[in-house]
Amino acid sequence: MTNFDLDPRTPVVVGVGQFAESLDAPGYQRLSAVDLAANAARGALDDTAADTASIAAAIDTVAGIRQFEISSPGWPAPLGKSDNYPRSVANRLRAAPARAILEVGGGQGPQHLVTELSAVIAAGDSEVALVFGSEAISTVQHLAKAPDKPDFTEHVEGSLEDRGFGLAGMSSQQSRTHGLTDAPSQYALFDNARRARSKQSRAEYASAMGELFAPFSKVAAANPYSSAPVERSAHELVTPTESNRIIAEPYTRYLVAREKVNQAAAVLIMSVAAARRLGVPEDKWVFLHGHADLRERSLLDRQDLSRGPASVMAAEHALEVAGIGVDDLATVDLYSCFPIPVFNICDGLGIDPADPRGLTLTGGLPFFGGAGNNYSMHAIAETVQRMRAQPGAFGFVGANGGTMSKYSVGIYSTTPVPWRACHSARLQAEIDSWPAPERAVHADGWGVIETYTVKHDRNGSRTGVVIGRLEADNRRFVAMTETGDDEILDRLSTGEPIGSRVYVRSFGFGNRVTTTEGRMDQLFPSRPAVFRDEYAHVLVRRDGHLLEITINRPEVRNSLHPPANEELAEIFDAYFADPDLWVAILTGAGDKAFSAGNDLVYSASGKPRWIPKTGFGGLTSRRDMPKPVIAAVNGFAMGGGCEIALASHLVVADETARFALSEVKVGLIAGAGGLIRLPRKVPANVANEMILTGRRLTAVEAESYGLVNRVAPAGKALEAARALAAEILDGSPTSVRISLQVMKETQGIADTFDAVTHQSPAVEELLVSADAIEGPAAFAQKRRPQWKNR
Repeated sequence: MTNFDLDPRTPVVVGVGQFAESLDAPGYQRLSAVDLAANAARGALDDTAADTASIAAAIDTVAGIRQFEISSPGWPAPLGKSDNYPRSVANRLRAAPARAILEVGGGQGPQHLVTELSAVIAAGDSEVALVFGSEAISTVQHLAKAPDKPDFTEHVEGSLEDRGFGLAGMSSQQSRTHGLTDAPSQYALFDNARRARSKQSRAEYASAMGELFAPFSKVAAANPYSSAPVERSAHELVTPTESNRIIAEPYTRYLVAREKVNQAAAVLIMSVAAARRLGVPEDKWVFLHGHADLRERSLLDRQDLSRGPASVMAAEHALEVAGIGVDDLATVDLYSCFPIPVFNICDGLGIDPADPRGLTLTGGLPFFGGAGNNYSMHAIAETVQRMRAQPGAFGFVGANGGTMSKYSVGIYSTTPVPWRACHSARLQAEIDSWPAPERAVHADGWGVIETYTVKHDRNGSRTGVVIGRLEADNRRFVAMTETGDDEILDRLSTGEPIGSRVYVRSFGFGNRVTTTEGRMDQLFPSRPAVFRDEYAHVLVRRDGHLLEITINRPEVRNSLHPPANEELAEIFDAYFADPDLWVAILTGAGDKAFSAGNDLVYSASGKPRWIPKTGFGGLTSRRDMPKPVIAAVNGFAMGGGCEIALASHLVVADETARFALSEVKVGLIAGAGGLIRLPRKVPANVANEMILTGRRLTAVEAESYGLVNRVAPAGKALEAARALAAEILDGSPTSVRISLQVMKETQGIADTFDAVTHQSPAVEELLVSADAIEGPAAFAQKRRPQWKNR
């Protein structure tokens, strides 16, 4: 096929550009991410060998890759940022595109955008599209505290198709709770699992990683755009030293993507018709012959943590679309943030890691630079240049995002080819249907290690993370080591821990793993269910058989942080275990609030957050509450405070009280049971309004809906709760306890007859109790009963 036979809408890459600056280079300009990208984009326009002003005027679509500082909510931008990055770059070029795109996060983004916009051009919905990305991390960190730091803030008018952060499936609460918040620790899990599967020793695998990446460093050393142009030997790469410390086993620093870069790259795509009209010479044209985009299951849902099958499927399918095989490739660039993404594709496609063609054109992320989400734009730029130098050859670009989560592949050649659609959607449906291991969120008992890593801080401290399966039911768990537990850390850092037995136990702050049950008991001695003499955040008062508990944080409207939650959990454990306590009242100090829920100021401080296994306030996730708990609501019961009230058996409120599930106002949900309990307490339309709008119910309204039992005058909630408690205490504590037990047992029985005829063992306990004898006797003798609670 000649170029003249092509459909005029056929997409073709016509220009590529790269730009970089280092802090110590002569003429360092302190450029922003926008200016770096604009320089790369100008390079792409110049690369067309056509009139750049005409091309800039013809650009109808611009698409930008997110910098790290705009890839996650809450990330700082110390020098400021553009609020419309794609149009900021377009303005530098004097382009006025109709469409501006800000892509989701992830290293797959550059190739994905080239593929997507090529398809848009092929469909006739665009003619000229410019894709670019940049990072100025090195400059930002260097100048963040400088007295003359620049201000990179820009406000740009114009539409923006912001596709969001794209974080769904990239992380989970379970992973974050157990220290899997950084890329090295997550990728280390995969490399350690692969090492065990290949039956290599630690030394053998380290040597293999060094031999894999040494040629990458050689390529980077010769690349003028590299951030670390130093050639290193295989031995040097994997040998720990002061400058090459261990980050997360098995990774030393030299094996980890280098994020401190000032780099940018851009790719210009046109229809054949536009390229002819704008005078782009045909020797500049490079065609996308094959492509695929696939997404792996989330980390904890993958059956085999030593492989990335979706990435391999994407590579195979792109080759299939191109109609070629691996041996037909002249160049290969594999995303190389860590060794495992490279090994994974080599394993899947049968490529020798020492293949003489090489596996990188740039030098790879640890050496050329891990330019945020934009690395593969550089790989595409290099590939296009190589294809022009080798007409008719094929070049492979593999772009990885997340934790080996998203993989986009492009196969390039100067050989003319019509646009070919792929079948990624069909393959994705197959991937999504793969079964996932059942998870043990709270893991307790013996387990077997599937994979692991040990994280090393700069100060020399170590933290182990283990993923394994429980022996009892094969559910998958994730757990951390406890601080100072050298016994388990030494096991993880020597020999072959994968496949060995470990012991796990769950806590409110997560699962912990160690060598044996006895060692776990040493690390976490059992806490007796008794009261302390004093608590830091809660007041406790005993009055005969009544326990009064007061949340004592009025300065923050009795909102709860982890230490306060732990104290409440401990107090309720002691209450339910104490046979001489028959009723408990929970209230808040002062007259402003019962509890304003979660302490959001504490949550925003960056300090560790957790709630006890028994739930918010030590109540909301408690499976068994065998004795009455009365909530005495004085003032606001907001968010988690309302959820505590919902979890209580009875609620007394003074007339100033207000009840609300206000989480939607702060971007959260009522996750401590409010979404379940409230619709079961009040009419559905009321529950919906409260949950979806944060509507506040007055005490009178709450009483009318059955959420509150009694309303007291202002400031009298505790007195009214004491009166209600006295009425309960007038009856048999055994009868009260058994009544609660039978109600709980029959709650899930839909059929009334079946529930009424349910045979509860608790009734048998009641019939032989001392109270069952004392009650009728006292009635017959016309005296007050002397209850024994037994």
